Amino acid sequence: MLNVILARWQFGSTTVYHFFFVPLTIGLSFLIAIMESFYVKTNNDKYKEMAKFWGNLFLINFAMGVATGLLQEFQFGMNWSSYSRFVGDVFGVPLALESLLAFFLESTFLGIWIFGWEKVNKKIHLLSIWLVAIASGMSAFWILAANSFMHYPVGYTIEKGRATMTSFSSLLKNPHLWVQFPHTIFAAWSTASFFVLGITAYHLLRKNNADWVKTSFKFGVIASIISTILVMNLGDLQGKYVAKYLPMKLAAAEALWETKAPAPLSALSIIDEKSRRNSFELSIPKMLSFLSFSNFHSKVEGINDIQKQYEVKYGPGNYIPPVTVSFYAFRIMISAGGSMLILALAALYYHIKKKTNGVRTLLRLLVLSIALPYIANTSGWILTEMSRYPWIVFGLLRVDDSASPTVSSTYVLVSLITYVLLYSALIVVDLSLIAKSAKKPLVEKKNQNMFEEESLWI
Repeated sequence: MLNVILARWQFGSTTVYHFFFVPLTIGLSFLIAIMESFYVKTNNDKYKEMAKFWGNLFLINFAMGVATGLLQEFQFGMNWSSYSRFVGDVFGVPLALESLLAFFLESTFLGIWIFGWEKVNKKIHLLSIWLVAIASGMSAFWILAANSFMHYPVGYTIEKGRATMTSFSSLLKNPHLWVQFPHTIFAAWSTASFFVLGITAYHLLRKNNADWVKTSFKFGVIASIISTILVMNLGDLQGKYVAKYLPMKLAAAEALWETKAPAPLSALSIIDEKSRRNSFELSIPKMLSFLSFSNFHSKVEGINDIQKQYEVKYGPGNYIPPVTVSFYAFRIMISAGGSMLILALAALYYHIKKKTNGVRTLLRLLVLSIALPYIANTSGWILTEMSRYPWIVFGLLRVDDSASPTVSSTYVLVSLITYVLLYSALIVVDLSLIAKSAKKPLVEKKNQNMFEEESLWI
């Protein structure tokens, strides 16, 4: 049992670290492609400067993402061989496609983009970064196709104790995939948008008002508002899907122990998992029913009733995920997302109205806001994966039955410590490189307050 706990900590910590880089890679590649599209269309060098500046930061992030992603796949064979044997015939297909189609396409055309400035036709160069952006999205699609099978298994049969794929099209049409994939993509765009906003805010605070800085700021404002609103709307659709197909996940995220009709939405709860109840609740009446089923009267099943249903369906056992972690991870994600939207709208308002009072305070908040999408992404991933426990493949395979039976806890502990130390060193290097590149101005211009100028929309 100890080796399972240590293996979970290892996979969780390395995945959280890897997921720091993935959303920015996906989102920033699209923003750079849009910037270069403006350059090719207008032949204005400020868009070229933008593409190069953000491209340099993209490359640092991309390299770190590749390095950390490789270690993820090793763990399936090292610590989770029972899982790999059970689900490999299904799981391996989208992972292979991610490597053969998405990653190779992405890395090949990224090479053309890096070394092709002034060497290939501008339109060919632009095409290369668009193909990088598309391949980044494809990579996320195939990974999420595999992950969605773990949440909602489809298109399979069990043969000799293993899951065997019977329908590739069912895997692609998995409803869980089509609520998870768009939400992830727009979360990535939101991450990149606030990355751009925060770094340009830093330059504006340092009185660097070059054209590429001001235009990058406007790109960030527009993209952050659009992407954050879309993330929230798609998150609402995802919540309705979860309410219908994965009721235990919803009940855990809301710490709803008893079935209620209508069901209140808990804003704050003190959770007593041992007694299976909340010792304190601050809730909004009927709101959970509305958010889950679009009306104020629907019944929402509670954890205790779902537990009884699962005991009948799957046999004796505890099917309740970590409720406290699920509950607060969800609220951290929502809080971070709400803060992002407020800051993006404030930046838009200050710019349109040409306000000067409080501008520096807003810019400082925007610099700090770079962390918000990372907080939202991490807490969202923790919610998604932890609220599936005790299943690693829902209804088919439990986490406790998935670890490698011959790998000792000592081996897992040593590798866990090694990864933590290695990743700690890498994060220092990564942040140092990004900070150094982000602070370096391309062009310095005469001091001026961008909020006092005429409207500078693209």
